Amino acid sequence: MSEVRVEIYRVFPLDSDVGRTSGAPTFSTPQVPTRVNSPSDVELADRDSLSGNLGFTPGVINSSFTAANSVLNGIHPSPGFHTGGDGPVTGEEVEFNVVFTSPFDLAAGHYFFVPQVELSTGDFFWLSAPRPIVPPGTSFPPASTDLQSWIRDENLAPDWLRIGTDIVGGSAFNAAFSLTGSAVPEPSTWAMMLLGFAGLGFAGYRRAKTIIGAVIA
Repeated sequence: MSEVRVEIYRVFPLDSDVGRTSGAPTFSTPQVPTRVNSPSDVELADRDSLSGNLGFTPGVINSSFTAANSVLNGIHPSPGFHTGGDGPVTGEEVEFNVVFTSPFDLAAGHYFFVPQVELSTGDFFWLSAPRPIVPPGTSFPPASTDLQSWIRDENLAPDWLRIGTDIVGGSAFNAAFSLTGSAVPEPSTWAMMLLGFAGLGFAGYRRAKTIIGAVIA
């Protein structure tokens, strides 16, 4: 593992070129079925281990873990976005604890987190979490919408596809992660946020960006 990077996106249409949609009221585009509740075109902020503003500690949970389905190469624009996934994969199950040593200062609202891992060879996959959210997970606050997980690659950008609803089909997907931080940072101290997420690794370089949604209250 040579680098861990976390990007933060706001919800479309913020930070996005809505002119691409030719004025469509739902902000849909010819590439994807919808942009409603999707991440924005471009990131709001980022942290990475190479810059020193992010630290990470990996831990192997399972030396051999099989996921029933995966999405890596099957990321296509409309009308061929529904591929059903790329099939089962097996590899090490690894959990990462990430500390943002340079804090994010985010207003209350919906945000998307993009955790990425760069490895020397192979591929890396993020594991989905149970739906609906079960203990010890924390349910979304009242009146907040679960925006599920989205993905894109260089060919699909700046648009995004829903991993579950669009690509695999059937139910929506969430990612496995937890987030803690200071709601109101102390004036004389660094506010540090800890992000824990689980992945299925083949020692690889990411070729697609997977989005997970969160609410900052």
